[in-house]
Amino acid sequence: MGNPENRRVAFFREAVRAAGLEPVRVVSWLQVLGGEAAFGAGETVRIDSPGEDAEVERLLRGVDDPTRVEGSARWYAGFLAAVGEVARAASAAGAELLASPGDLATLFDKRLCHALLESAGVAVPASPTSGPRAPEVRGWSDVRALMREHRMPRAFVKIAHGSSASGVLAVETAGPGRVRAITSVERDAEGRLFNSLRVRRYSTEREVGAVVDALAPDGLHIERWLPKASQRGRAADLRIVVVGGRATHAVVRTSRSPMTNLHLGGARGDLDEVRAAVAAVGGSWREALAVCERAAACFPGTLCVGVDLLPAAGWRRFAVGEVNAFGDLLPGLTGLPGSGAEGLDTYAAQVAAVLDRTRNDHAVTSL
Repeated sequence: MGNPENRRVAFFREAVRAAGLEPVRVVSWLQVLGGEAAFGAGETVRIDSPGEDAEVERLLRGVDDPTRVEGSARWYAGFLAAVGEVARAASAAGAELLASPGDLATLFDKRLCHALLESAGVAVPASPTSGPRAPEVRGWSDVRALMREHRMPRAFVKIAHGSSASGVLAVETAGPGRVRAITSVERDAEGRLFNSLRVRRYSTEREVGAVVDALAPDGLHIERWLPKASQRGRAADLRIVVVGGRATHAVVRTSRSPMTNLHLGGARGDLDEVRAAVAAVGGSWREALAVCERAAACFPGTLCVGVDLLPAAGWRRFAVGEVNAFGDLLPGLTGLPGSGAEGLDTYAAQVAAVLDRTRNDHAVTSL
């Protein structure tokens, strides 16, 4: 289930073909949103991202320009309603979903996801907006007050239902009126917000406040801005893909800005250097991967997630910044040594995990 022309769907179709299975049947997001999705008994249903399709974006977010930032709360409501209908149709037909609606509801609300991870003992940045009973953030004045109250001179301000760094600001304060923010959000003369591929800086409280006030109606989440480790003079973090409970793929992301997303000018770093840096300070690379596996275990109904792992300066400690439902788009990346996914990309690893699970289920049934 995805957008048929999307490269994510193409990669998964190829993984299924390479495994010698029957061709994938694609149910489009437009079919789903039009109430036309149907499933068959015994089918395995993979839900993929509804992104990168202008008409799907228009239906979910109510905007004609897919680069607009606003509308994420509406997107979230429409996405969950559609996923719920898919789950009911699949259950009635006797099909199996590879991601549960409950997991997706939490994964796409940063406030709920943060609280769930924290309750499970997963290290996360401190946040005053974590959980369903956190105070509502109505605009910049609330953000400023919460940062001050919780002694956060540096914080990430994020829209609650965003992804791919959409609506994220890295905010620094230094006394009354001294504020600056780094973000990919561009505000036009009419006050509309757009996602840009260029990271920019806002250097006055008036500018930062105007952006935050425009984002606030969709819901905001605030996290302490943790100083990251660096690689070759660039800030570094990692995207770890966890499939079937096991960390299978890892990529280092480096940037000269706080946002390391590869589409925002980030670059892939050297994983061997990361492992060496962790070992040099007496740390454990295996424990770093285990942090991601514990985060993924919070979503037992979902086969695959992408975990954003934040290494603290010095490479000794790690925290989880995000858990992504659709965090497996890492073309050309093969599995980690000892992961069981050696030689497989992220999509092939998921196909293999489904086949292994099916074989195990059959073995148990035959006992």
